[in-house]
Amino acid sequence: THVDEKESLLGPCSKLYRNEAEEAGGGAVAQRTAEEESPSGVSKARALLTVLVLCYINLLNYMDRFTVAGVLPDIEHYFGINDEKSGLLQTVFICSYMFLAPVFGYLGDRCNRKYIMSFGIAFWSLVTLASSYTPKEHFWVLLVTRGLVGIGEASYSTIAPTIIADLYVKRQRTNMLSVFYFAIPVGSGLGYIVGSQVGAAAQDWHWALRNILTSLKRVLFHLCSYSFVLSTFGFTAVAFVTGSLALWAPTFLLRAAVFTGKRPPCVEGNCASSESLIFGVITCVTGVLGVASGVQLSRQLKTRTAKADPLVCAAGLLLSAPFLYLAIVFAQASTTATYVFIFLGETFLSMNWAIVADILLYVVVPTRRATAEAFQIVISHLLGDAGSPYLIGVVSDSLKQTESFLWQFRSLQLSLLLCSFVAVIGGGFFLATALFIEKDRHRAENYVASGETGGAPPSRGPMSLTLLTTGGTERCLF
Repeated sequence: THVDEKESLLGPCSKLYRNEAEEAGGGAVAQRTAEEESPSGVSKARALLTVLVLCYINLLNYMDRFTVAGVLPDIEHYFGINDEKSGLLQTVFICSYMFLAPVFGYLGDRCNRKYIMSFGIAFWSLVTLASSYTPKEHFWVLLVTRGLVGIGEASYSTIAPTIIADLYVKRQRTNMLSVFYFAIPVGSGLGYIVGSQVGAAAQDWHWALRNILTSLKRVLFHLCSYSFVLSTFGFTAVAFVTGSLALWAPTFLLRAAVFTGKRPPCVEGNCASSESLIFGVITCVTGVLGVASGVQLSRQLKTRTAKADPLVCAAGLLLSAPFLYLAIVFAQASTTATYVFIFLGETFLSMNWAIVADILLYVVVPTRRATAEAFQIVISHLLGDAGSPYLIGVVSDSLKQTESFLWQFRSLQLSLLLCSFVAVIGGGFFLATALFIEKDRHRAENYVASGETGGAPPSRGPMSLTLLTTGGTERCLF
């Protein structure tokens, strides 16, 4: 029968997949029509509670990720490492994260997502705690534990957005994804703040990692879709820039202050606590402003053009580039101007977080969203922030002629200028996305409709849609 045909395509875990959305906090039993939004199959209260829990965990996720950056000078001092090895901390984590994301994406489309996420959260928490007990003589142990943390985070980041997508549709889905992705800039900023301040209060950076624990603690649709590929490359540029700034900005600001004589050289611990505090606050505020303004601007522009989403993303990146450039250049002349330019640059950079996620979701069939999320994670991190912190560190060390305060600052300053140029390239990818977005979205919507039978509504929700076209042949799937 037609149902058996669909189950054979989805695999042995299809029954689990149909029911596990309810087990995770809310199911997506929605009857779609061509013209109006459809309610989910669970109560509003239960769906909202599910989203709030997912947002809270995502907040802790990003707090944990960027706590290391908040105490990076202290870690460098404790282990006696250079900029190259410091950059490896983020690179090792991102590599583990991106290579395992497809595994969890595949499992998330076929098996019980609640159990997968529970395992990931528990594993990530235990490994983070273990990393705080790394001996001074064994820096490689810290690298290994940071890599293991990526396993837990990959299991969560690939699956959580797909649960939200099953609970809400269209405008409501965009709103809820906006709330979910607020946790990225806010959690990142809190990671700097909590990490630096807890480390300073305890006079020991190890407690910054332990504090985070106490706070807690499918195949792609249409790889031939130009808009999906181009928007993924555009988001890769965002990952490159944010990854570089996330690790190096507080350290750069500290070196600028030492070079200009506004702060004494760092000879003891707790070196960049004030810079991490200010940068963390800026990251929180700009994240909220950027995500909210990006979604609102996109919503307003959609009344005039269907290309609003990629155009807003392009504008955000192209506007952030000059401000980030000015922030880096003005670091030695005016601290106030530097922070103002960072504020503006990060605000524009944050405009695309929720929008990019929404683009992916409306060009991917519901049964393959987790794998699509995983694929985008691999590409954006592989070419983005998996290597950008390490690349910045390598370029900085190669440019450094001496170990003077001048060259410690200047070499890092010149290497960070790469971020502005990458942002411009990313803006170009989003502009190219705008050329194909209408056609690709139409093909995706028709593809979803072709899985329905006759005039009867689907009985098993959007996750049961067939993977065959109307003519019975497979589309260009990955």
